[in-house]
Amino acid sequence: MKNDLFSIGPFTVHGYGLMIAIGVLSAYYMVEYRAKKKQMDWEKVFPLTVWSVLGGFLGSKILYLLTRLPDILANPALLGSSIKDGFVVYGGIIGGILTAWIYCKCTKWNFWKIFDIAMPAVAMAQGFGRIGCLLAGCCYGIELDSANPIGIVFHNSAYAPNDVALLPTQIISSVLDFANCFVLLALSKKLKTDGQVASCYLIFYSIGRFVLEYFRGDLIRGNIGEFSTSQFISLFICLIGLVLLFGLPVLAKKKGACAQSEE
Repeated sequence: MKNDLFSIGPFTVHGYGLMIAIGVLSAYYMVEYRAKKKQMDWEKVFPLTVWSVLGGFLGSKILYLLTRLPDILANPALLGSSIKDGFVVYGGIIGGILTAWIYCKCTKWNFWKIFDIAMPAVAMAQGFGRIGCLLAGCCYGIELDSANPIGIVFHNSAYAPNDVALLPTQIISSVLDFANCFVLLALSKKLKTDGQVASCYLIFYSIGRFVLEYFRGDLIRGNIGEFSTSQFISLFICLIGLVLLFGLPVLAKKKGACAQSEE
């Protein structure tokens, strides 16, 4: 794969950055379109997107630094390269959601409604992002036999082992993310309680990520016991998603009952 796609003078277009940009823009337009259809205050979508992207970027970087903390403490010189390179998707998800929640609290916007609208778009953006990972050579899979037809070989990657067949976990992740997007859009027509669609995103993504981690070959991201860092986080994210999926309708009914009793 080739990350440096083309150059215009001193400016080089990198595949990873281009796919991230396509993902963010696609997500923004999808959320804006769906917010308009639901007659929500869609003018808030752009600032929400900007703040969520910034929060996601910061969260992904902080979590990456935490996974590298033992190495950085042992060799502080690694801090420079760690700040420049490396992200952890879960940090981006958590950071983005937290930033969106703060924005909604400050602007008095219904967080759960926009949470439902946004998460299918987030899944789509992740699908484009994983294509960027493929172009860059990061987030690669375990080594395969050279005769395995599904293996992918990098020759000039700064991240993946070169000249060996690797499982294309980036492609698998991308397919799962796009599938997650379409499933969530379908569920949005069936699930009635605000927050349930987003809950399904947390469940589906965490399960897929947990399983796929067994096939990742970039072990630098750290471990917690027998699990990788992302697997450990996946357990909690899935649990949170399940609690929200089944708990939010109960809370909604209680609120409805209280409102009726007050009348």
